[in-house]
Amino acid sequence: MKVTQVAICPTPASDAAGRPALTPELLAASGARYSRNNEGLDSILSKIDPNNLDKSVDGIFRMIDYGHQSIADMAPVAMFMDGLSLWLAYHIWTLCPTAGGQESSTRYINYASVNELDAASFGIPSELHEQWNNAMRQAFAAYETALEYWTQIAAAQPELTRIPRSLLEDESEKAQKQVARMKRNYAFDRARNFLPAVAPTNVMMVMSARGWVNLARQLRSHALPEAQRLGALIAEEIQLAAPRLIKHATANESTQKGLNADFADWQAQAQAALDSDLGDHPSTAFLEVYPPRNSNESLFADDLKFHENRYAHIGETVKRTAVRFGWDAVALAEIRDLNRHRTGTKYCPLVPRGFYAALDQLPDEQSQPALHLKELAQAGIEASNHARQLLADGDASFVYWTLLGTQYFFEHTTTADKFIYEAELRTGTGAHYRYAQHLHDTLQLWFEKYPQTRGLISEGCAEPE
Repeated sequence: MKVTQVAICPTPASDAAGRPALTPELLAASGARYSRNNEGLDSILSKIDPNNLDKSVDGIFRMIDYGHQSIADMAPVAMFMDGLSLWLAYHIWTLCPTAGGQESSTRYINYASVNELDAASFGIPSELHEQWNNAMRQAFAAYETALEYWTQIAAAQPELTRIPRSLLEDESEKAQKQVARMKRNYAFDRARNFLPAVAPTNVMMVMSARGWVNLARQLRSHALPEAQRLGALIAEEIQLAAPRLIKHATANESTQKGLNADFADWQAQAQAALDSDLGDHPSTAFLEVYPPRNSNESLFADDLKFHENRYAHIGETVKRTAVRFGWDAVALAEIRDLNRHRTGTKYCPLVPRGFYAALDQLPDEQSQPALHLKELAQAGIEASNHARQLLADGDASFVYWTLLGTQYFFEHTTTADKFIYEAELRTGTGAHYRYAQHLHDTLQLWFEKYPQTRGLISEGCAEPE
């Protein structure tokens, strides 16, 4: 695992225009100075000693370790995090929903070459190391096998990929490269359910120093050593950009108690569900809508009459309407994307509810590939069941036994305009077929409640891109 803080330098055009360039803490101090006077930027910048930028921070505004956290919000920091698990990447996005950034995609990258993983570094109990190593080898082998089968299916029946016929028949080099990429994505989309949640990925994030400090505190308070390790590395890198904040980037008792309480709740849910079946759990959608008091819901259609695309205007009644929606069982592969939406609050207790293996996508359930994929799906069910048992027993490392196809309850509370944006985005061009189906199901519940809005919300068809 490696974390690298990347500084942002001025562009040549900015230099040529004589624009100032400030360190993150100088930027925060300069902004904070505005709260004490109205002398203007030039006067503030005149206090900077170019030979001692760090001392200049307190010369402009004595922040006393950023006593007001809003000041830390003005110190932007970018970091690249290499080699963390898919699960930990998901977890940090739950903690930083408003951060900008990207993650290595399981939809575009072949994970077949992943090297042997170190059980001890993930907190797997020593007596389970051999069993865990065998389980991980079997999961990666299942992923490779599934990828091979789905690749064969895409080659034999290209119409299943929904690639436009005009593109399939275009013999130009550009078109054939595009077709090859779409076919790969088709296979990756369906095979990735067998990837272990412990598989390594890379994440880049840009957020304020305050966000990084909060993240480091959460991770260093976590029970899992991988999270603690990442938190410590982030704290080291924060020191390069915002040294006055470093003392706050540590574990604390309140956070630890809160995380322990959340885990105890998951454990109780797992214990209560031990007798239930862990097959491919039906992903039933739910939607609750809470319009503002004394509102006229017939105004919803008026609020959407200028809504030409997902970035276009939406009226105030829809914006003021609270929404809670979600699904009884969603695979972690989809949750990782659904979780990335910035608004509201997401609730996802990591208690396995089933396993999704894309068997509903098989064109012929009696073919040899189909029969073999069904066998692999059974192994995924067993892995999810084993993880649930470990959770019930109180083993925090249970998440590292799960696969991306392991299903969980997922709920999102936000406002109606943000729900509509998410539904339009996650059913649009290039959307993953599975979460497109999830959002389609939820939109149907919306249209049942508000039929006058049908046709005003731009539901897509998840066309490949």
